[in-house]
Amino acid sequence: MEKKRILTGDRPTGKLHIGHYFGSLKKRVEMQNSGEYDMYILIADVQALTDNFNNPDKVRKNVREVAIDYLSVGIDPSKTTIYVQSMIPETAELTVFYSNLVTIARLQRNPTVKTEIAQKKELFGESVTYGFLGYPVSQAADITTFEGELVPVGEDQEPLIEQCREIVRKFNSIYGEVLIEPKAVLSEGKRIKGLDGNDKMGKSLGNAIYLSDSEEEITKKVMSAVTDPNRIKKDDLGNPDICMVAYYHNLFTPKEDVKIVCEECKAGKRGCVACKKQLAKNIIEELKPIREKRAYYEAHPEEVDKILIEGTNRAREVAKQTMKKVKKAMKLDYFE
Repeated sequence: MEKKRILTGDRPTGKLHIGHYFGSLKKRVEMQNSGEYDMYILIADVQALTDNFNNPDKVRKNVREVAIDYLSVGIDPSKTTIYVQSMIPETAELTVFYSNLVTIARLQRNPTVKTEIAQKKELFGESVTYGFLGYPVSQAADITTFEGELVPVGEDQEPLIEQCREIVRKFNSIYGEVLIEPKAVLSEGKRIKGLDGNDKMGKSLGNAIYLSDSEEEITKKVMSAVTDPNRIKKDDLGNPDICMVAYYHNLFTPKEDVKIVCEECKAGKRGCVACKKQLAKNIIEELKPIREKRAYYEAHPEEVDKILIEGTNRAREVAKQTMKKVKKAMKLDYFE
């Protein structure tokens, strides 16, 4: 049975946190190990530059950090191709071709783009860059360069895949049935809230636990997590539904123990400090093998670089074949 090709990835704007872990990383490892898929994971440094153009050192540094996070959670380079976006010139070339098939008005109507532009007001003001507005076109090139059939995404990213499908249909209607129309695979993992209760987890908010955090850092962060504001003393009756510690227990603590935690909280029999200490211990235990693997790759950066070079070279060969078909269809194969 022929394996279905999957294209997925992350922007290297920082180390990955437990939101990424539950949202996509665990699922990627599961799909990789199923033997049913041909998986490509891109480190999207070009896309990261669309809103970090003034901080290239940050993007460069985090390319390796994100690669280490992938390897630490169990992404296996013998089963999954990990590559660096900027080192695939065919993707940039395809982006240019696609830019003729998409109107500015259509990009401005994209719900995901509209939301992200609003979030970047501080960076762009009223003048959004061409690169940021057009990143869905670049993303469409990423997917189709590798003939991605399935693209795992969260619901908020689904409009980007629909835009890619539109581009594919437009291209095929003009140049013939060359490109594969991808399908979005909605992630089963929900977005994980920050320790402060914010719906978004991230470095800028200071509310994230990173896969690379030490035991001391994890404990310190958990001890600062937001709990029921109406609970002052240990024997006050608590409400786990508005407590971030209870929320995280649901992620890192066995179900039978979560039930006990919540019952004791409601009855005023469990103090917040004891509850946080138990949670910190559980998080540390689950992330321990990841931290150990990470420490190994941090000590052997040459291995990480070798994996990225080999993965990118493998990806480049696939990209060349796709571009050969695209150029032939577009009558750009002048000397062949």
